[in-house]
Formats: sequence, structure tokens, C-alpha cells
Amino acid sequence: MSTKTTDTDIFPITMTDKALAQVKRLIAKDGREGVFLRLGVKGGGCSGLEYVMKLDIARKPVDLEQNFEDITVVCDAKSAVYLRGSVFDYTGNLIGGGFKFDNPNAGKSCGCGTSFMPKTA
Repeated sequence: MSTKTTDTDIFPITMTDKALAQVKRLIAKDGREGVFLRLGVKGGGCSGLEYVMKLDIARKPVDLEQNFEDITVVCDAKSAVYLRGSVFDYTGNLIGGGFKFDNPNAGKSCGCGTSFMPKTA
């Protein structure tokens, strides 16, 4: 698994080549001007925090931004705390496939991998 690296002191997430290729396909299919990938977390899910991944066109003042080749990825500063050091990956497997976060800050994750409970200090 190769990853597109970035300065994780500024942007918390790295991205695999497979994830980047799939995001490029989704953005091309979307077709909106200025669309980018938003990654983050929000309260909810069966483990406490739920991962967020969506195509977006509206930036916020608290957003951190990184370009991976010609794709812009955005993460808000609050989510960055919980995602620092994470790898965003994609697998095309029929069972358990799709986008996934490999998050070193997750103490426990739900069975489907869409939510997690942060490690305690």
C-alpha cells in the first residue's frame, strides 16, 4: 500500500494511491466547479465518533487543506485532532470494501468501520 504523504504537522491525513484514484473518479463524475473532498469526524455512530467523507464546494474558516496531486482534500481543525496520523484508503473488495480510515487514535471501532471511540489519554 503506497501513500501520498504530506506534512502531518499541518495536515493530519495521508492518502493511498487507490483512494486517490477513486476520489479522482468521483470528482470527475460529480462535475461541479471547484469540488473537493472533505474528510472529518462528527459525533454519532455506534462507537462515539463517526467518520465523514463527502464531496463539497464550501470552505470554512477552520479548514485545513492539502493537495494530493490535482485533488484538494479538506479537514476541519477539530476533526484533525482525531484524525492525526490517519491513512485514508480504498479497497474494491466485495465484502468490506470501500473507503476506510486507518486511524491510530481509535481506541475501539465498530464492526463496519464507520465509527470509533478515541483512545483515552
